[in-house]
Amino acid sequence: MDQLSSSSQPPPFNAPAEPGRKRRHRWVWIVVLLLFGLLFYWVIHQHTQSQQAMAGRGPFEMGGPVPVTTATATLGNIGVYLNAIGTVTPVYTDAITAEVTGVIIAVHYREGQYVHKGDPLIDIDPRPYLAQLTQAQGTLERDQNALAEAQMDLRRYQVAWAKNAIPEQTLQDQEKIVLQDEGTVKLDQGVVQYDKVQVDFCHITSPINGRVGLRLVDPGNLVTANATTALVTIAQFQPITVVFTLAEDSLPEVLQQTRTGRQLTVQVYDRMQQHLLATGRLIAIDNQIDTTTGTVKLRAQFNNADGALFPNEFVNTRLLVKTLRNQLLIPTSAVQHNGSESFVYLIQNGKATMHDVATGVSNDVDTVVTGLKPGDVVADSSFEKLINGSRVFHSKVALPATSSETNGISVP
Repeated sequence: MDQLSSSSQPPPFNAPAEPGRKRRHRWVWIVVLLLFGLLFYWVIHQHTQSQQAMAGRGPFEMGGPVPVTTATATLGNIGVYLNAIGTVTPVYTDAITAEVTGVIIAVHYREGQYVHKGDPLIDIDPRPYLAQLTQAQGTLERDQNALAEAQMDLRRYQVAWAKNAIPEQTLQDQEKIVLQDEGTVKLDQGVVQYDKVQVDFCHITSPINGRVGLRLVDPGNLVTANATTALVTIAQFQPITVVFTLAEDSLPEVLQQTRTGRQLTVQVYDRMQQHLLATGRLIAIDNQIDTTTGTVKLRAQFNNADGALFPNEFVNTRLLVKTLRNQLLIPTSAVQHNGSESFVYLIQNGKATMHDVATGVSNDVDTVVTGLKPGDVVADSSFEKLINGSRVFHSKVALPATSSETNGISVP
């Protein structure tokens, strides 16, 4: 039994392997610690470089000057504008209805056609009205002959009474008969004129210059007099107007300009405010303020020679109230903001220096500033790379601010 027990125990040949395994684990930990140390050193180094860049010793400073686009402060004019949403409204819009009852026998216009005053549009069967006109003319001719007979008898009675051949009463009776016949003839003339008008109503012509809408009736349709359904609509395109509203707080400034007799310019842009559609002038201000909205309506007129303005189109309007002259202007994009403070990067001796400015009126192009001098050069790009004191070089010179009156401030 002792022999069997001793033979079942494993030989102690693994005992020498334990120290070697521990040594391997120790070397693995040493390598891991070295890697963590290198990673920590790299993070600290990167953080140090970032701090140096913020202090003016960053990669752009070490790698060379920052390329910037520059702009020059110049004296110029800038306009003060009031912005509003408007609706294109024709000067005249006619919805033509039938004045007589009858069957349509012809439609002369094409849908969307430009027509002139007097051009034929629709014909209604005139035959019944021509027959009435013929009857009225016949009655007039009969009564005219009766009047002529009475006048002839009156002349005879006058001669006879002058010779004392007839009593005066007979003469007076004949005079009244002539007056009655004259009244009858005048009545007949009115009937004839009325029937002629009815015949003219059968031939509908355009009362204005404008554009015809879609066809609403066809030949063979029966129309009735004084119906509310329009036979054709015509809208005048040239000239055309735009009606827009302004806040009542802006009204005194506008009235101050109009009282002096000055014509105010109005520009119209599309709904995206990307394209200028037309330029016109203010022609009217409404006589009362809408108490529900606190706004007043204004109307501007445009030649619309190219037909860019279409009736009932929604547009954006810009009313030029006044023009500020000899203002110091820089591009609006050159002005930077730090909270409520405004500043620019003033370029001097190849360096960009943060320079505080005060801004005035501005638009998408130019801004009025104080704190600079005409001819000062400011940065107009690469603001994300610039810090106070950065070295720069001019990659491109921006055009100076224009001095035309089309520049302006947009006031909501």
